[in-house]
Amino acid sequence: MMFFSPHQPGGARSLWQEWHADVSCVFARDPAARNLIEVLLAYPGVHAVILHRISHRWWYANWKFSARLLAAFTRWLTNVDIHPGATIGKRFFIDHGAGVVIGETAIIGNDVTLYHGVTLGGTSWNKGRRHPSLGDNVLVGAGAKILGAITLGNNVRVGANSVVIKDVPPCCTVIGIPGRVIQNKGIKIQNAQGIDLDHNVMPDPIGKAINCLVERLDKLESGQQQPLVVIQNESCTECEADSVCHNETEGA
Repeated sequence: MMFFSPHQPGGARSLWQEWHADVSCVFARDPAARNLIEVLLAYPGVHAVILHRISHRWWYANWKFSARLLAAFTRWLTNVDIHPGATIGKRFFIDHGAGVVIGETAIIGNDVTLYHGVTLGGTSWNKGRRHPSLGDNVLVGAGAKILGAITLGNNVRVGANSVVIKDVPPCCTVIGIPGRVIQNKGIKIQNAQGIDLDHNVMPDPIGKAINCLVERLDKLESGQQQPLVVIQNESCTECEADSVCHNETEGA
């Protein structure tokens, strides 16, 4: 097949060239891949990308209904939802290929890797560009959501379950909700509150807040214990209820 796609990053390429690159890149990024037959038959992420290459060409050939039908079939087959209008570069790999959603105006560069549960979604109902653009060599962790017409530069890393709603410069690592840049060109950025935002040492802000409250309550209670002891040890010789005490004693 010699259909060419001028819309893809890197210029026009034949369908066969794109398929070959998409399958070959799996061995470099998934140590579990053992042979070509296994990748072709057992990798739903590869199936989704291969079928998208076809639906994308049909979309820009103005066969839009056929393209949407093929995309719907692909979603049913692989549980990966890629709009035919999405522009995807060379050597694109979806690891595990479950629950990935890529919107119509999304643009994905070369050598990009997405893990399961990633969403490249829109934040507007207006027509026009409303989905993210990812540069080359971008890696997006499992469950991450990248929303809106934002741009992630080359070599960006997005931590698992992060929600990115702002542009990210090249060579940065971003994690959290909302996403925060924690590393830029290999230099770690320390949070102002001293919290380590690295994706493998994720903080527990709720737990930390509860611990702070418990410590504060302990201090307040310890500060109240001393006056109570003094009151208990005081005699009632000058108590305003002295007459009441004497009446009770006499009655007994």
